[in-house]
Amino acid sequence: MEKGRLCLCATPIGNLEDISLRVLRCLREADLIAAEDTRNSARLLAHFGIRTPMTSYHEFNKYDKAKLLLQELLKGKSIALITDAGMPCISDPGEELVREAAMAGISVTSLPGPSAVLTALSLSGLPSGRFSFEGFLPRDKKERQERLREIAEEPRTLILYEAPHRLRKTLSELCTVLGEKRRISLCRELTKLHEEILRTDLSEALLRYESEDPRGEYVLVIEGKPRRELLREAASRWESLSLEEHLSLYMKEGLSEKEAMKKASRDRGIGKREIYRALKGDGRESEKGSP
Repeated sequence: MEKGRLCLCATPIGNLEDISLRVLRCLREADLIAAEDTRNSARLLAHFGIRTPMTSYHEFNKYDKAKLLLQELLKGKSIALITDAGMPCISDPGEELVREAAMAGISVTSLPGPSAVLTALSLSGLPSGRFSFEGFLPRDKKERQERLREIAEEPRTLILYEAPHRLRKTLSELCTVLGEKRRISLCRELTKLHEEILRTDLSEALLRYESEDPRGEYVLVIEGKPRRELLREAASRWESLSLEEHLSLYMKEGLSEKEAMKKASRDRGIGKREIYRALKGDGRESEKGSP
């Protein structure tokens, strides 16, 4: 029997007009729709007059349900996977089903569309060439502190999701770990009538929400650690070592002297020529000039 097909369908994050014609066709033609919340998705399907059968697929049944859905796919059924809003698998259930389907040789395709991550990033006014999507911070206290320490050193723009009842706590922790002056864009009600983008710094954001109740789900887009700070900290870590000791560490790892000098120059934030000049009197000068 010919195997079925799994389609990952992006659904609107607010404005229903953002759904694509391709997604609508797929939802109509699929044998089954696997939805994160069937009650929420029923309203979406009713709006567009779609009567395809639905089944639930969410965080709490994703492993067992994936096995059942896989059996249907192996029978030749086509299944459309949707979440409450946005793209399946992006901080939403789906990756387990995709992995199992792919391992079973079932065709998996993605129908792109609305995404809160990219929508917020494009509106933030912060650097968008490189970014790190962190989803929701862990609930466990130890894991949460470890994650905060990691992202504090991240030079790329950071993107987090947060619920309104945890926003104040998260902003307070970010202020403490990242510093009060890190720039942030708080995005809520994206694509909806009352869409709001607050572009400020962490201290001002915390001050605002100490006197105002957060409402709606938030996407936090946060400036990465400035390069000047990274270079300054990197240089300070090596200040206790002489240049000779610094190069020796790398050469003991098997690097050539030239490669060691390149790495040391990056570590200390200085040019290779400066390192070469500082070592000229140590018998390291090449007869052919600087490397």
